Amino acid sequence: MDDLIPYARQWVDEQDIKSVTEVLKGDWLTTGPKIEEFEKKFADFVDAKYAVTLSSGTAALHASSFAAGIKKGDEVIVSPMTFAASSNCILYQNGKPVFADIDKKTYNINPEKIKEKITDNTKAIIPVDYSGHPCKIKKIMKIAKKHDLTVVEDASHAVGATIDGKKIGGLADMSVFSFHPVKIITTGEGGIVTTDREEFYEKLIKFRNHGITKDHNQFVNKNTDPWFYEQQYLGYNYRLTDLQCALGISQLKKVNMFLEKRREIAKKYTDNFKDLKGVIPPYQKRNVESSWHLYVIQLELEKLKVDRKKIFNDFLEKKLGVQVHYIPVYYHPYYQKSGYKKGICPNAEWLYKRIITIPLYPKMTEEDVGRVIEIVNEIIDKYIKD
Repeated sequence: MDDLIPYARQWVDEQDIKSVTEVLKGDWLTTGPKIEEFEKKFADFVDAKYAVTLSSGTAALHASSFAAGIKKGDEVIVSPMTFAASSNCILYQNGKPVFADIDKKTYNINPEKIKEKITDNTKAIIPVDYSGHPCKIKKIMKIAKKHDLTVVEDASHAVGATIDGKKIGGLADMSVFSFHPVKIITTGEGGIVTTDREEFYEKLIKFRNHGITKDHNQFVNKNTDPWFYEQQYLGYNYRLTDLQCALGISQLKKVNMFLEKRREIAKKYTDNFKDLKGVIPPYQKRNVESSWHLYVIQLELEKLKVDRKKIFNDFLEKKLGVQVHYIPVYYHPYYQKSGYKKGICPNAEWLYKRIITIPLYPKMTEEDVGRVIEIVNEIIDKYIKD
C-alpha cells in the first residue's frame, strides 16, 4: 500500500520479450522485415492503405509536416492543449503554429475556432485526439477541403479509438500515432503515420531515411547501376528498428485486451465520480469510443476551499502518481519569446487551472483502482465548501 501508483505504466510480458529475443538471434536488427510486417499489420488494424514507422511520435509529426509541404511563411492551426511536439513539428519546417481554442466538453480543438483562424497563409491543420477521445475529424476534414488544407491528425493518444465504429487512422490525410511506453501499445520509443494517399506515403518513406531512395523507377538521373541511390530531399535518420517492430507486432496482438481494460477502469472511475461534488469526470460523445490513454478529472474550483496545487500535492502524499496534461503550449518560455501571448485561447487556459490526470493503465489491479477511487473521494470531500 506504500507503493506509488503511477499515472501510466507499460505492459510487457514474456511473449513480447520472446519476440524481441528472436530478432536478436537473427540477421536483422535495424531495417529488416519486421518493419514492413508491423506497418502492414498496423495499417490493417486502423483500416488505412499505408503505414510508415518512425523513431518517435515526434519524428512522425515532423515527417507528416514535411509531407504536407509546410514551409517558411505557412501557417498551421493546432490545439494548445497538447504536448509541445504537436506544434514544434511546424517550427521544424519553418512554419508558424496558430493556436485555436478548445471545446470545453471534449478538450479537443473546436472546429468553429479553426474557421476563425484560417488566412491566405494557412497550409494545414493539426488537430489532437486529447486523452484518446477523437476530435471532430469529419467536420475538420470538411473545413480543410473547402480551403484546400492538409489535415494531420495527432492521434498519439488514440490507438484503437473509434468514431461511429470506424477506427481513427484512416479519416484524416495523415494520422500520427505514438508508441512511447505510456501509450496504448509500445515499441519503447517509436511512432507511425497512416495515410491513404500514395504521394504522402512516398515522401514519408524517403524522409525517414535521409531523403534517400533506392528505387530506380524514382531516380531523377535514371541511373541503372545496381549500387546507386539518390538523396532527393533533406531528410533525417528517423528509422525504427526491427527489434522495436518485433515488440510492436507482439503488442498489437494484445491491443484489444489493453483497450478493454482501459475502458473498464475508466467506467469504474466515471461511475464513482459522476456524483462527486467538486469533480467533473471526462466527457465522451455517444458516437465515440475513446482509447482512454488518460483519465483527466476537472476540479470545480468554485466548490472547493483550495486550489488545484493543494489537491495535486495531497494526491502525491497519498502515493498517487498524478500529472497535469497539459500546460498550454504557448505558455512555455520558448513560445513566449517568439511572440505568443497568454489569453489567446481562454478555454484552454481556464481548463488548465482545473485538470489533474489520475492513474489509468491496463496493469492496474482491482485494489489499485479501488485505492485511487477512495483517495480521490477522501481528498475532494475534505475540501468541499460548506
